Amino acid sequence: MHELSVCYALLGQVERIAAEHQATEVERIVLALGPLSGVEEKLLRQAWPLASTGTLAERAELVIESSDVVVRCSECGAESPAAPNRLLCGVCGDFRTRLVSGDEMLLKRLEFAAAAVN
Repeated sequence: MHELSVCYALLGQVERIAAEHQATEVERIVLALGPLSGVEEKLLRQAWPLASTGTLAERAELVIESSDVVVRCSECGAESPAAPNRLLCGVCGDFRTRLVSGDEMLLKRLEFAAAAVN
């Protein structure tokens, strides 16, 4: 299950950002996950508690927002939504498209508790 490795990589990023902001605890992590990212949301959710145990994100709420598949047509230049298994232009129907979004896993937002100032 590579989602566990994904969680560990995510935690590294979260901990680095939290340290930059002198956070003592991460309360919420918001991700954008595209259907072509290669990451299964269900498996990511299952791996998260194992990966985050003993970290400052242990009690963090993991929020996963789905991103849409969007393609840009090489023929007509339009950007349009597409089905993950059918990357056709939504305007002219051409198959010569380039993926604009839908293959990403992005850390969109962190919410954390700041360290107390003495």
